Amino acid sequence: MENETVEIPAKKPNVIRRVYDWILGWADSPWGPTALFLLALAEASFFPIPPDVLLIALCLGSPRRSFRYSAICLAGTLAGAVIAYALGFWAWNAIDHWFIPGIFSREAFESVAGIYEEWNFWAVFTAGFTPIPYKIFTLAAGVFHIHFGMFMLASVIGRGMRFFLVGWLIWRFGTPIKSFIDRYLNLIVIAFTVVLIGGFLLIKYVC
Repeated sequence: MENETVEIPAKKPNVIRRVYDWILGWADSPWGPTALFLLALAEASFFPIPPDVLLIALCLGSPRRSFRYSAICLAGTLAGAVIAYALGFWAWNAIDHWFIPGIFSREAFESVAGIYEEWNFWAVFTAGFTPIPYKIFTLAAGVFHIHFGMFMLASVIGRGMRFFLVGWLIWRFGTPIKSFIDRYLNLIVIAFTVVLIGGFLLIKYVC
């Protein structure tokens, strides 16, 4: 009797992976910049996938437009930050069950209050520049009535530095830089943030 080959069905990709691939598909569409703006807007308040994935894909497709795409990404994330701040400020009691625990835990959210009290500007800057979930800080800024001007200034600087760093790297080095960004960008920005904040603390407590 001949041996029969049993085919094992391939494991279906999870939801996040399918959404990730769907987002990348917009890079080849004329609507790519619009999708980038909307993705950045959504990620600033509730969406789990950062806009970097589409930003990188668009920049690789047209490196000479890298700074334009970085600006679109920044505009989207700032619009999302304003919306999230407003929701936290005026409507949190009505919508908190949509976010907790589905998007982040109550413990993580409430811990941001202490972080804001201690760090203020640097809390928002760090969340905007590093892989820390920015959405927690945008919503919490409204809930805890953080000064709006300070919040927006820190967001512009933190998010702007991150997105324009990605745009500049691809504009300067092209496709070969992608693997470097995937592997090391987050480590680099975390190290830079630690050194930057550490320097200011050193000045504050030593000088």
